[in-house]
Amino acid sequence: MSKIGQRPIKIEEGVTLTVSGTKVIATYKDNTLELQIPEKIKLKIEDNVINIERIGNDKEARSWHGLFARLLNNIIIGVKTGFVKNLDFTGTGYRAALNNNVLNLSMGYSHEINLPVPEGLTVKVVKNSIEIAGIKKDEVGQFAAIIRSVRPPEVYKGKGIKYREEFIKRKAGKTASSK
Repeated sequence: MSKIGQRPIKIEEGVTLTVSGTKVIATYKDNTLELQIPEKIKLKIEDNVINIERIGNDKEARSWHGLFARLLNNIIIGVKTGFVKNLDFTGTGYRAALNNNVLNLSMGYSHEINLPVPEGLTVKVVKNSIEIAGIKKDEVGQFAAIIRSVRPPEVYKGKGIKYREEFIKRKAGKTASSK
């Protein structure tokens, strides 16, 4: 049994969950997210708690058990509070700006990198940090990864774009030969 799939999922207060066949729809105020559940996964909802069970014990059902438990938990949290990723960048002359829903990054290359912000995400740029927020965890994480890949942090000078909670272990550079 999947340890993650066995954990009960608490439905947040104010979130309404509608199950119709294999489709699960979570709504809270204006936010709505839906998830298509495979037929080998079964949901039991009792007292604002969801238990996920699998039908059968084949490889496919076992692999989906924990996955769809976390995906269901993500849509419940997403419609209520949303997800946020923070990126920090350091380096001489490195700049970021938001113009008409396009993120302009000047990261030491000969040209600027322009990244259009996907629908459903909000991006804020404050000094040397970029904040990405949205209700879909996968989209927030993917856009943060795209921004980070523009100039990943390097270990010698510490320049580049990194997640706020990420720790970059610094290396000592070359030293002059001692005679």
